[in-house]
Parts: sequence; C-alpha cells; structure tokens
Amino acid sequence: LKLERLPEKQAERVRLIHGSLMYRDTRLEGFDAAAAVEVVEHLDPPRLAAFERVLFEFAKPPTVVLTTPNRDYNAKWETLPAGRFRHPDHRFEWTREEFQDWASKVAGRFGYAVRFLAIGPEDERAGAPTQMGVFSNVR
Repeated sequence: LKLERLPEKQAERVRLIHGSLMYRDTRLEGFDAAAAVEVVEHLDPPRLAAFERVLFEFAKPPTVVLTTPNRDYNAKWETLPAGRFRHPDHRFEWTREEFQDWASKVAGRFGYAVRFLAIGPEDERAGAPTQMGVFSNVR
C-alpha cells in the first residue's frame, strides 16, 4: 500500500485489519461500507453461510460492494480451457443467473436491496467479465 508515502493526515485514516471473514470480528463493525472485491469465489461453498452472516448480519455496513467473475464470460478467454476456472484457487465461479440468485437471497435474508452492474466490456451473449452486486441496507 506504500502508506509511508502518504501525508501523515491521510496515513492516519488507513487502518489495516488482519482477520477472517468466517468468524464474527467486532473490528469490522461500524464502517460505512464494505468491499469484497474478487473474494467470494475463493471460499469453499460450505463456508458461504458463515461469510454471509459475518458481512451482512454482524458487520452490517449500510453499503456492500461485492464483485466476482462471470462464468458465462469464460468462453471468451481463448487461453482458458473449457470447464476451468480463471484462477487455480477459485472454488467456484457463478454465472450471472447464479450470482443474482445468491445475492438476491442474501439481500432478502439480511434486509438489503441489491442492484447488479457489469464490469468490463459486455458481450451480447456472455455479458461482462466481472459482475458486481451493490447491496444497500433497507432496515
């Protein structure tokens, strides 16, 4: 992050937290927003419920921005063999339909509204390479 290059006033505003998104951590509570950028696909599917609770039930920021690869777009990558994930550590990759289904259920369960956005150049059939859900707390 090169925090040492920042002016002192700016550096004071940055706080790094080393922890896990699988367990409740009170240090994550009270923030205006959370960004889970290219994170969820690295979690084992049985651990998703714990992640959901930590982020949406316990930390419960007013806004959550979550991005994940769009599996529909993988066919556009010429060097990616069919059926393979983009990164060897990915546990899964969701299609647009799967992501929207999961995100909508999570939003409903924890009192959020969610809107979906595409990131990157959109293909008519495959969509964009990355998909984003922006969750807003409605409770």
